[in-house]
Amino acid sequence: MPTLLLSKNDVKGLLSMPAVIAVVEQALKDYAAGHARMPHKVYLDTENGDFRAMPASLTGAAGMKWVCAYPGNPAKGLPNVMATLIYSDPATGYPLAIMDAMDITAYRTGATAAIASKYLARPDSTTLGLVGAGQQAYAQLAAHAELFRLKRIKVFDISPAAAERFIKSFPQYAVEACSLQEAAAADIVCTLTTARKPFLKRQWILPGTHINAVGADGPGKQELEPSILKEALVIVDDLKQAVAGGEVNVPISQGLFKAEQIHATLGEIITGRKPGRRDRKSITVFDSTGLAIEDIAVAKMIYEKARASGGYQSMNFMEEAIAGTPAKNLGSIP
Repeated sequence: MPTLLLSKNDVKGLLSMPAVIAVVEQALKDYAAGHARMPHKVYLDTENGDFRAMPASLTGAAGMKWVCAYPGNPAKGLPNVMATLIYSDPATGYPLAIMDAMDITAYRTGATAAIASKYLARPDSTTLGLVGAGQQAYAQLAAHAELFRLKRIKVFDISPAAAERFIKSFPQYAVEACSLQEAAAADIVCTLTTARKPFLKRQWILPGTHINAVGADGPGKQELEPSILKEALVIVDDLKQAVAGGEVNVPISQGLFKAEQIHATLGEIITGRKPGRRDRKSITVFDSTGLAIEDIAVAKMIYEKARASGGYQSMNFMEEAIAGTPAKNLGSIP
């Protein structure tokens, strides 16, 4: 059986945001219902960055994403985040595909936040505030535009050039550069930075705002003032993962917020096990750490599309083993 080798361009050509939103929402439902397995992220720190191993299995699918974050990479002409995914047959363990996972990560993260907004933001939300104009901002706009009738998109970045590039990429939308405070004054606010000190102030947040806290995806990272969490209805993607490295991790370690104050997981909200927004004036926060089940759900969709259309590069890792040919140049194996 051949193993598909899917490059970044291959994967991008097989992705569509509506399809990603659909499979991610189903994966979150399955996880909440106990039909998916996902050990929590394993972190491996290095001198210049870190690696994360993210395995998961869904019905008929299994795999692992190996992702790294190296902040100094752009100066070397490399992305600061790189990821590769191995997608396997859960019945045999055979590697069905090895694929680039950078766009998988971007799309599923944007999709998950938009799904959170679907269940937690006011249904008539029309303004989107983006704090950070990097790759994830593109996915956030694309995903939210699928679910909301956006009339105004406000973007802030410490680099005016990054904000300008973002604006030029979306001529079909009313996108404008603004201050951090102005970006915070939106119906839906997405924080998309690598900050380790809170910058989003409670005084800027309007009644009824929904916040997707996306940037804090590891220990020590933090974007929101703890006072926002104290007043908000806080939803997480996974309780243990959020406490260990999500937006709530620093406030909890400092005694400014308690894990018991977390209202629910997103899966519990989607399946109706727990209620979402209480009223139009409530502030809601979704703490997004990124789940491996989302990656595997999207990888399954990509693999099935690639197999159906054909024409992609492949190789047979197990050719000798399957043919029964003795291994070569391995010496004596005890």
